Amino acid sequence: MSASAGTKIEVGGPWFEDFEPGQVFDDAPGLTLTDGHAALHQAIAGDRLRLALDAHLCREITGSDLPLAHPNLVCDVAIGQSTGPTQRVRGNLFYRGLVLARPVFIGDTLRTRTEVVGLKQNRRREGTPSTGLVALRVRTVNQHDDEVLDFWRCPMIPLRNSDADTGHSDSFEALPETLDPSAVEAAAPAAWRLDLLRDHTPEPHHAELEAGSTFAIEGGETVSAAPELARLTLNVAMAHTDATSSGRGQRLVYGGHTISVAAAHATRAIPAIATILAWEGCDHLGPVFEGDVLRTELQVVGTTALEQGGRAQLRALVCAVRDESEPVAVLDWRFVALVA
Repeated sequence: MSASAGTKIEVGGPWFEDFEPGQVFDDAPGLTLTDGHAALHQAIAGDRLRLALDAHLCREITGSDLPLAHPNLVCDVAIGQSTGPTQRVRGNLFYRGLVLARPVFIGDTLRTRTEVVGLKQNRRREGTPSTGLVALRVRTVNQHDDEVLDFWRCPMIPLRNSDADTGHSDSFEALPETLDPSAVEAAAPAAWRLDLLRDHTPEPHHAELEAGSTFAIEGGETVSAAPELARLTLNVAMAHTDATSSGRGQRLVYGGHTISVAAAHATRAIPAIATILAWEGCDHLGPVFEGDVLRTELQVVGTTALEQGGRAQLRALVCAVRDESEPVAVLDWRFVALVA
């Protein structure tokens, strides 16, 4: 884009009318993960994932000379890199098919390509801006061009002209509703010494987890530094840094922030979590605002034994407490963890 003298060019994301099936956005900066990214992410989320904190333990278990990059930091960066076309987002409806194909370590570089795979204009409602759904396929690779993530997300984007009829009415049925079991199985690093992690962590270990049990994490987490997390992960969605664009008169906390707090609570309940392998589903049930206190109940949905440790299907139900009111449900996150 060139600009002549005196020309004013608006810099912002596309409106719903500007999207077309097959569009590709691959101009987000690559991001090399550093100790600084890891430290700030941990300070904001309060996480206690041991392989992301203890380089010596990580070397023993994974063979890497560098700490594991927290899987939620990796997902947050990939999502952040996909927000160039979704700067005007009003909400994100779902994530699907998210599997971390390989571990990421500090020093790795992430690059993301985002493709429009479906468009559906929402029915207009009186008194509210017209919107549409944009189904995106997000693919992230490392510096060796190895696949790290390949998943779908669905942001809701406003129309420039509320009276416009784009004709977009795609069905999203082709998007996977469930995880690919073979992909989840392949995501668990076979060479990791989970027996050593078990020696370094208190119970419950994988063998002690029982489907149907629930952990209620008593200590809540106050949401702070929300814009900083968005900026850290290259997230340019306006609603997270500009209260005037959120439609609620205050900034919305990035959904990945809430998920990262839920992951931190999970590691309090199950210290033997080695990493997170996949997201079975993630529903944002309500908005989160800075200053909210988040509380989590963690359910064990199922377990799968491996030669060492195993996979645990977990469900984090998060509520927000604000202004002395009753708790409000804000997150239902189903994920798969690798547990020693």
